[in-house]
Amino acid sequence: MNSRSKSASNKSALNKSALNKSALKKPAAKPALRKPSTKKSAAKAKPSKAASKTGKLPEWNLADLYSEIDAPEVARDLEKMDADCVAFETDYKGKLATGTANEDGGKWLAEAVRRYEAIDDLAGRLGSYAGLVHAGDSVDPKISKFYGDVSERLTAASTHLLFFALELNRVDDDILNRAMQAAELAHYRPWIEDLRKEKPYQLDDKLEQLFLEKSQTGYSAFNRLFDQTISGLRFKVGAKELAIEPTLNLLQDRDGAKRKAAAEALAKTFKANERTFALITNTLAKDKDISDRWRGFQDVADSRHLNNRVEREVVDALVASVRAAYPKLSHRYYALKAKWFGKKRLAYWDRNAPLPFAATDVIGWPDARNMVLTAYRGFSPKMADIAERFFTDRWIDAPVRPGKVPGAFSHPTTPSAHPYVLMNYQGKPRDVMTLAHELGHGVHQVLAAKNGALMAPTPLTLAETASVFGEMLTFRRLLAQTKSAKQRQALLAGKVEDMINTVVRQIAFYSFERAVHTERKNGELTATRLGELWLSVQGESLGPAIEIKAGYENYWMYIPHFIHSPFYVYAYAFGDCLVNSLYAVYEHAAEGFAERYLDMLAAGGTKHYSELLRPFGLDAKDPKFWDGGLSVIAGMIDELEAMG
Repeated sequence: MNSRSKSASNKSALNKSALNKSALKKPAAKPALRKPSTKKSAAKAKPSKAASKTGKLPEWNLADLYSEIDAPEVARDLEKMDADCVAFETDYKGKLATGTANEDGGKWLAEAVRRYEAIDDLAGRLGSYAGLVHAGDSVDPKISKFYGDVSERLTAASTHLLFFALELNRVDDDILNRAMQAAELAHYRPWIEDLRKEKPYQLDDKLEQLFLEKSQTGYSAFNRLFDQTISGLRFKVGAKELAIEPTLNLLQDRDGAKRKAAAEALAKTFKANERTFALITNTLAKDKDISDRWRGFQDVADSRHLNNRVEREVVDALVASVRAAYPKLSHRYYALKAKWFGKKRLAYWDRNAPLPFAATDVIGWPDARNMVLTAYRGFSPKMADIAERFFTDRWIDAPVRPGKVPGAFSHPTTPSAHPYVLMNYQGKPRDVMTLAHELGHGVHQVLAAKNGALMAPTPLTLAETASVFGEMLTFRRLLAQTKSAKQRQALLAGKVEDMINTVVRQIAFYSFERAVHTERKNGELTATRLGELWLSVQGESLGPAIEIKAGYENYWMYIPHFIHSPFYVYAYAFGDCLVNSLYAVYEHAAEGFAERYLDMLAAGGTKHYSELLRPFGLDAKDPKFWDGGLSVIAGMIDELEAMG
């Protein structure tokens, strides 16, 4: 992972109830903040030197959801959710076919969907709050208990709703089409048509209920075990014992000795915990295999493709194009970087090392805020105004804290509230790009919220578009303002590295996941075998200029996407290549591009990605589409080579 968002734009859990074992929004496994009054409060943590240089960093205010984990409103809403779910089941179970076939069937079913959506929104508020609190401090026992308890309540309540999607998909097509002539139900047509794509893979009601209830002691439990284990690990670097985020951050330190020490510390601690991570990986891969087999999915990634509403052949074409481009992208760039360091090959811990001629100043938080908002405003004042609310209304949590999850994300919560951004800001140029990335997600989520809880969420095929576009706007603004030739070179190289991490590295991750899930069908994989698969895909993607030394074989262990969202990772490459093409259209577009772009984001999940891209003249099914996006990266490397 390249410290990007962990939960960008999750589809409504009600929307995907039949296939993803949850009929209500579960506490987000990746989002965050701890209750300020707990013993491990970040306010009492001693700021690091880097933190003092960045200036005071914001901590989000979750009171827009609930004031604290013990707030009476939490108990009240949990009880309301339970009652609403039972009442919904009583009113509608076993009645959808006949009710929809009646003369006023469209209005009748629309009222049912509206109630279903209202429950989803309330459950989203509860689940998001629990997940955000937990991500802010995943090692506090009181918070962990709250997270687990809310998760169990949501799962229990959702058993009363499980029938709805399953029964709705059994309604005859002709009856449903007639019902959708009513304006009230026509509003929900995109959601209904989306849901019916899952019809071939749904099981009978009792099996769906079993899958749902067992999830708490199955995949959800192992997701939680991963989060708590990775947050609790400590890495001995010199005389210090660090959590994973500051240790990973040292891999970008200017001091080569520190990079090496951090890499070796990561390798040592991962090695000591390899049995736990191998067990988690094997269990979740087997769990997914069982689910896929019962539902009838043919390929290990087909359930993800269905969830993303993208065709398998489109993803296969993307993967093939990126893998074919490894030599002219990552292999070529890392050979160039090795030359800048006066070496033939770079150790793997030097892959993201700062360039010798790059600026070393820590970027303060106010400067980072100004850089991103200025870039956004230059594109669209409306976009900048939305992004600014994340700062003024305290929707961002930026400090590094013990127990806080690593990485970054923008969590959409639920349409009746607003998104929250989590990041671990340490003042590096990449952190500024991460801020631009997550605010892109946030703007997207705010704009799409008007579609309601069922249709606001965006499939992953477009979920990374706004985030990567926000990065590109910020990068281009900074590049245009930089006068020093060396600093322009450093900025350009940094962008190329980010794009390689987003495209090449994520497709390598996808290849690794495919290998693991395919081989798991034949039995458990040892930690050693998992390491062999990891080294194989990494060697192919990084190329001969990166020297992979002992210890790197266990670096697969900390990638959360493998655990929380199998096969999610190709969405990053999809989004980056798409944005490269989209930005090229923007550079040559007449007036109106920004309006069309914001309209695309505001559509949320109401339209297929192909329909949303049509106004820009883009077609992801065109085999040449991906090559065009990749050529942008290759062109930047050409420019770097010309600089010497």
